[in-house]
Amino acid sequence: MELALYGEGGFYAGDGSAGRRGDFITSPEVGPLFGAVLARALDTWWKEMGEPDGFTVVEAAAGPGTLARSILAARPACLQRGRYVAVEVSAVQRERHPEGIESRPTLPDGGFTGVIIANELLDNLSFDIAVFDGGWREAWVGSSGDRFVEVLRSFDAVPSVLPASAPHGARAPIQRAAQAWLADAVSRLARGRILLFDYCTPLTAAAVMSPWREWLRTYANHERGGHYLMNPGTQDITTQVMLDQLESVAEPETIRTQAQFLRLWGVEELVEEGRRAWEAAAARPDLAAMKMRSRISEAEALLDASGLGGFTALTYRTG
Repeated sequence: MELALYGEGGFYAGDGSAGRRGDFITSPEVGPLFGAVLARALDTWWKEMGEPDGFTVVEAAAGPGTLARSILAARPACLQRGRYVAVEVSAVQRERHPEGIESRPTLPDGGFTGVIIANELLDNLSFDIAVFDGGWREAWVGSSGDRFVEVLRSFDAVPSVLPASAPHGARAPIQRAAQAWLADAVSRLARGRILLFDYCTPLTAAAVMSPWREWLRTYANHERGGHYLMNPGTQDITTQVMLDQLESVAEPETIRTQAQFLRLWGVEELVEEGRRAWEAAAARPDLAAMKMRSRISEAEALLDASGLGGFTALTYRTG
């Protein structure tokens, strides 16, 4: 999975990306409203910490820089004497990052004060698959002719998040890479918060009892893709994030839906501001007025409980 997504010829090493012209839509691609709300949260957290100089906002898996542009456009006070670091492993995507930020392939060295943001990152980190076959076994990738196939092997140690027994053929993701990423992020942040948005499942046992194609999904060109072993490099591979597996690394400060998070940080105030600006300019609308009007439709998508609004927003606090 690591090679299929991030290796040479991998999905994200080439043209695979979020956006209307990409393969899927995430919250930043809906429009600038998402970034404007995050800017309000960043400023509040910065003020709570005493408005330190050098406040660092790190966006992990920044893609082409869509969220960075929205946050910078909102002009948060915390960045007046701070910095914005966009982390993206794909050199192709880094070339599209906006000016005025630090663009790099890895997280910055530790010891900084600020916030690390990761929007729909953990679901894309390589994960292992547990399969119940009279007992829990681990799926490895082998080959048969010109096809990739699964090969089941015994675990060195069965992960504790798996139930003792399960229906034959039941599956679950084991997210060691996501755990390692969170542990690394916590270790690098001297003081501040980690903010994660993703589609999450509270317990790994829930994945065990559901059809595996519900929590393991592939995407290409805004449509569901094929089996995850097919056509490597041509489709995204993603999974629900298992919260109980992350809790073995760190306990979250807060767990909310994305809709709850955005309402907490004033999305409805920004929508009303946009509505008033549009009404004031409706007779002779300009581009600025059109952008303010778009907040209404953006909010509808971002708050939709059956879609993006139902995603989980997690915060972790350090220092």
